[in-house]
Amino acid sequence: MFFVNTRRDVSFLFKGLLVATALGALTACSQEKKAEAPEIVRPVKVTEVAAADHGRKMDYSGSVKARTEMNLGFRVAGKITERLVDVGQRVRPGDVLARLDSVDYQLAVRRAEADLASAQKQVEISGLARRRAETLVEKSISSQSQLEQAQLANDQAVSQKESAQSALDQARNQVAYTELKSDQNGIVTAVSADIGQVVASGTPVLSVAVEGSKEVQIAVPEMDVAQFAPGKTVKASFWSATGLALDGKVREVAGSADAQSRTFAVRVSLPEDGRVLLGMTATIEAAESNSVATYAIPLAALSKKDGQSVVWIVDRSKGTVNSRAVKVADFSDDGVRVAEGLAKGDLVVSAGTQFMKEDMKVKLPETVASRFGSVSGLTTASLAP
Repeated sequence: MFFVNTRRDVSFLFKGLLVATALGALTACSQEKKAEAPEIVRPVKVTEVAAADHGRKMDYSGSVKARTEMNLGFRVAGKITERLVDVGQRVRPGDVLARLDSVDYQLAVRRAEADLASAQKQVEISGLARRRAETLVEKSISSQSQLEQAQLANDQAVSQKESAQSALDQARNQVAYTELKSDQNGIVTAVSADIGQVVASGTPVLSVAVEGSKEVQIAVPEMDVAQFAPGKTVKASFWSATGLALDGKVREVAGSADAQSRTFAVRVSLPEDGRVLLGMTATIEAAESNSVATYAIPLAALSKKDGQSVVWIVDRSKGTVNSRAVKVADFSDDGVRVAEGLAKGDLVVSAGTQFMKEDMKVKLPETVASRFGSVSGLTTASLAP
């Protein structure tokens, strides 16, 4: 009986050992499986931050002009008999540009010469009379009053001679004025009157652009004219010279708007460059004054953490995300403009920011499989496989 009980106990003990061994194996397998379970990696959608936006750009087109452009006309009236230059021709000081019919003015010179000769004769005659009167007075033959009259007649004759001389000089000037001459180095830009036309004194006949500084004249509406203060630096590009860009400065802003277009004329000075020719079409680009560089991101990329505005930045090398504090400049129709905290090329999580945690693994392929069109300077791409 004792043997039988012992045998049963051994059998029971052996079964217990088997059960314990099985339970231990199951527990070990469970722990091994738990240890081998992969960490959850969340696919994300990101936005690649583009270059900073330095504010609204203002572009206005205009034409290249000479800083000084002269409208030349005759100083006397008459009929044009010759035009010696054409548009585009270079002129130098002293070059004759056009002539008037000078016959009448030459006749006036001859008359003035005759008047001067007559006045000179009167001076001689009155001088003889004055000397004769002086002699008679010395001999007490003539009275003092007669001498005084002779002196006054002589003085009057001298004055008339001087007047005749001035009239002759003026007549000769009138003849000289029948030739229109250039007094500056420049280029003829326009012809306003031609051969056979009778023009009045001062009527513009030719326009000459003086060589030297060039500038671009643009028309700016009243809403933007405050951005073009004298001295402001702007960029000038040219339609006919691809790749040519110059730094210009605002030289002059009109004090009143044009009566018809309601725009203000603004002149921009250009540096010396032989490639810039008169009449070329130019585009003046200016940025808003006191503008701050900002980076645009989608509104969904902005979140809050500890009461502060943050975005979640993807670490390309580690494949993790971390929050970064940013300073919001303003909000636009298509997103947020950030003034501080971002840089060009940053990958910002643009969807599902509420699920992000520090150092969370995200699913990023080695290269971005597809890219979509840019919106407000941003390139958006889904980095999920």
